[in-house]
Amino acid sequence: MTPPRRIAIIGNSLPRRCGIATFTTDLRNAISVSRPDLEACIVAMTDRGQVYDYPLAVAFQIKDGNLEDYTRAADFLNAGQFDIVCLQHEFGIFGGEAGAHILVLLSRLTMPVVTTFHTVLADPTARQRMVMERIVDLSSKVVVMADKGRELLRDIYLVPEDKIEIIAHGIPDVAFVEPDAAKARLGFEEKSVILTFGLLSPNKGIEVMIDAMPSILKRCADAVYVVLGATHPNLVRNQGEGYREGLMARARELGIDGQVVFLDRFVDLATLLEFISMCDVYVTPYLNEAQMTSGTLAYSFGLGRPVVSTPYWHARELLADGCGVLVPFGNASAIGNEIAKLLTDDARRQAMSRRAYAASRTMTWERTAERYMAVFETARQAHRPKLFARSDVGSPELRSPAPPDMQIGHFLSMCDDTGLFQHAVHSVPDRAHGYCVDDNARALLLACALNNPGEQPLPELLTTRFAAFVQHAWNPDTRQFRNFMGFNRTWLEDKGSEDSHGRTLWALGEAARSDLSPSRRRWAAALFAEALSTAESFRSPRAWAFILLGLDAYCAVTPDDLHAREIRLSLADRLMSCLACVETPDWVWFEEGLAYDNARLPQALMLTGVATKVPEYFDAGLRSLRWLMTQQTTAAGHFRPVGTAGFGEQRQRPRAFDQQPVEATATIAACLAAWRASGDAEWKAMAARAFGWFLGSNDLSVALVDSHTGSCRDGLHPDRANENRGGESVVCYLLGLAEMRQLARVNTSLTKPAALRAVGA
Repeated sequence: MTPPRRIAIIGNSLPRRCGIATFTTDLRNAISVSRPDLEACIVAMTDRGQVYDYPLAVAFQIKDGNLEDYTRAADFLNAGQFDIVCLQHEFGIFGGEAGAHILVLLSRLTMPVVTTFHTVLADPTARQRMVMERIVDLSSKVVVMADKGRELLRDIYLVPEDKIEIIAHGIPDVAFVEPDAAKARLGFEEKSVILTFGLLSPNKGIEVMIDAMPSILKRCADAVYVVLGATHPNLVRNQGEGYREGLMARARELGIDGQVVFLDRFVDLATLLEFISMCDVYVTPYLNEAQMTSGTLAYSFGLGRPVVSTPYWHARELLADGCGVLVPFGNASAIGNEIAKLLTDDARRQAMSRRAYAASRTMTWERTAERYMAVFETARQAHRPKLFARSDVGSPELRSPAPPDMQIGHFLSMCDDTGLFQHAVHSVPDRAHGYCVDDNARALLLACALNNPGEQPLPELLTTRFAAFVQHAWNPDTRQFRNFMGFNRTWLEDKGSEDSHGRTLWALGEAARSDLSPSRRRWAAALFAEALSTAESFRSPRAWAFILLGLDAYCAVTPDDLHAREIRLSLADRLMSCLACVETPDWVWFEEGLAYDNARLPQALMLTGVATKVPEYFDAGLRSLRWLMTQQTTAAGHFRPVGTAGFGEQRQRPRAFDQQPVEATATIAACLAAWRASGDAEWKAMAARAFGWFLGSNDLSVALVDSHTGSCRDGLHPDRANENRGGESVVCYLLGLAEMRQLARVNTSLTKPAALRAVGA
């Protein structure tokens, strides 16, 4: 395999993260220098759409809170056929809770990803941990800049050792110089200069250094402390310049305001290096141990400046073996004493300078680029695009009982010349509650399912009635489908819910693909296209899932509808973002609670992943469905759908009752989608267990269906079955039965001798 030539680096263009921005642009430049044949670009993150004046060449910009930008960036990288994406990860750069939006981008990439973690938290929140773990899963290799980072990834996040690489923070390759010339150029001639650089914020410990200055001045009267850098933009946004003014006031109170110089500015790299070159001592008095990397520490070390620092993780490793001095956190006396000793001992200070410069030569950007290129090539060679299994993969080992015959007598009794009734009293249609588009859309789905080989299609007149109900439900004024209709054929609302709109689009998409009538297929496709745009503003994850199921069918027959394809990816990315924001090791789900039609969410992602060839969609759907099945399987091994009594509860195990047919049907479809794509026969067994719920393999050992009429009870209470047999229940049972009968036909075909299969016997 040829080594990677086109490399994209995802970084940050904000001065508030200038360490990341500098690292990103320097890495890109160093890679290009070390391999002139390479094409490297930068995808830059921006804050709320604002791009500061910072020298970062950007090929694509993402507003950190705009989810669609992450999708477009992935499309840009895929279309550009980049060989490698190098993600520079830091908390606070990416949008979404704990930066979850970046998962939307990563999950859509077709090339391998190498991620550099600038921070690895030892005590992450549940969301931070989940996002980190998903980034690791989506990356071929992960890079940290210190041994401590590797230790935390291995011990806290359980990342395999062979997936982690340590590459030190890069530094400019410049000659060692004494500070005098730079001091003269910057106006600090004849001064002993102590320097701190970075955006001002309370965690930097500047006040500790100011408190240390009086003791330093007693022993080195010409000392001056230069604080270079603007106030952190977030601090300015929330508090103005109060923090900087407080530091200046503190210096005045101590009578040292003439010896503490605040330079409130953003600086480019050349200016920064000039300031570092002129200092006699560089100080990082940070207050937090959990600082994995510091770009300014690396740069100061690489320019051979003596460093006095608190013992945060990066400093402890970099300044070992006499290459710098470590002092306790928040201890002004200790930091003042060590700096004064260095400023008054020229021989020791110069020896430390030379030692640091010599030790840093392996960290130059060219050496760093070589290390990264080696990791890129390893990732490239090991990358194997995930392939979905053939949908005809057989599992002859499954020996489930043959499903019942398809009986539609009760279904027919629940229909009149308007459509399908919502409810029944026992098995008698209940006209008092009229009709709804939800159930008639389901009935249209059933009509499509019964067009499969081996089934008897519904009467043409009946299918036409369901289509007519859907057409009449469309309200061109609101651009949404109405849902509820009284028995007198009067609509009870101007528009229905997002979920009913999504379910109707699903039925239309399937009708566009599977209806027996060419004219009705064209009608369904046209109405689907007309009603689709409204759904872009929907906020319901279930509506997104229903629409994705419809898009799976619609896009198969109208592949040139680019708008539909864009919406499909957008909705899938929204589900991915929901999962990323909520998922924890114990709660692998899209929402804080479980409700109805749960399995449709993983099913939608799996089908979308297969159709769009985005394995991460499929993986997320499979992962969440596997977790859902743990919640829907009893200790005895039978299926127990999520009970309605627990709707609205957050992060609780589902309640056992009331159990409804819609959950079993959704689970059957999702499990079979997982089997068709993965080839794992266990999913067929799970589908069979879910279907068994209808037949009596449930908590009460009560059959919910009448196999002679095809009726289905509305659910399972703690002590009995619900004897009413409404429209939703009968359609759900028949849809699940159609799935299982199709599976049985596939299994029968696959167990025939090859010669019989070849002739279609």
